[in-house]
Amino acid sequence: MEVHGTVAEGFEPVREAFVRNFTALGERGAAVAVYRDGRRVVDLWGGTRDVDGDAPWQRDTAQVVRSATKGVAAAVLLLLHQRGELDLDAPVGHYWPEFKARGKERVLVRHVLNHRAGVPVLDRPLTPREALDPLRGPEAVAAQAPVWEPGTDHGYHALTYGWMLDELVRRVTGQGTGAWLARHLAAPLGLDLWLGLPDTEAHRVGRVGRVEGPEPAGGVRMRPKRSVTAAYQDPASLTRRAFAAISPFPDQNDPAYRRAALPAANGIATADALARLYAALTDGLDGAPALFTPETVRLARAEESAGPDRVLVVGTRFGLGYMLHGSASPLLSPGSFGHPGRGGALGFADPESGIAFGYVTNGFRRTVTADPRAQALVRAVRQALSGRM
Repeated sequence: MEVHGTVAEGFEPVREAFVRNFTALGERGAAVAVYRDGRRVVDLWGGTRDVDGDAPWQRDTAQVVRSATKGVAAAVLLLLHQRGELDLDAPVGHYWPEFKARGKERVLVRHVLNHRAGVPVLDRPLTPREALDPLRGPEAVAAQAPVWEPGTDHGYHALTYGWMLDELVRRVTGQGTGAWLARHLAAPLGLDLWLGLPDTEAHRVGRVGRVEGPEPAGGVRMRPKRSVTAAYQDPASLTRRAFAAISPFPDQNDPAYRRAALPAANGIATADALARLYAALTDGLDGAPALFTPETVRLARAEESAGPDRVLVVGTRFGLGYMLHGSASPLLSPGSFGHPGRGGALGFADPESGIAFGYVTNGFRRTVTADPRAQALVRAVRQALSGRM
């Protein structure tokens, strides 16, 4: 298997794991990037750009990263809070009055980020066409009654998270999350990362699709045990309804889908862009200070929700906008924070070690939070840091 790119001395285990993903785990096309203390130490890519094609993956190939988008979008909200433009402890209805309908008056901004808002489902799912309209998703969530008392429990808001976050950004700044991200983060940091793909960049984005392969030993899968299997098969369950808030789900290779901005689901990025963003947030790049203050880093990774997840069924841990290290979503260490994308992608930061990590793939698996290919790469980074070969 031919793999392209470079690794710094000591990070050779990551290259070895990346190659094994192709030879043993059925990888079709992928890239991984790692920064340490703001400096790139791993930059690898290989395979094909399209899951069903033979054109080679290039260094600047980008892919849909699914829910890894949530961590990117969370950075926007936390930076607005850091700038004094948004109060995490204010009711969402303070910024968005229509949201207060049907018992949501006490939903706080922080409840959107820590998955305690109580609105992970829509009684009437949106059609694909409706979902791509930036106004319809927020309108539907605003009209939705909570399914538990907001603030009292947590459950993964698989799609509604993005509509709530996007409308908050719009009400505070006058522009959507994708536009704010492009102007304030992607352009200044040189990130190949989009929430709303410009037509001029469409040629760089590969086709994604479902692939089969070995299941992970841990984390949340589509079928990790009977209770989760039953939840996904039950049309009335919160699990099934949360992931079906758009029904049927749009074709992720459709240009119209990629042009839209769904901050919970359809960000498009290179592996380097994911890693570089997390490095910029926590360590700074090219001598510049970190974008997150120490207090904002604390907010991102302080445990806000933990235990049995009312949507994912298994135990999950969340900070403000980020999944935290745990059995459902293993990251590098207990201090790591980031977000996986269902079926593959992963981005995170580990402030103690100075590591920022990004992985993207064109082959999606059954996994929800802990893909075996991403986990193999994380273990290799841990091995490189420990000095064990």
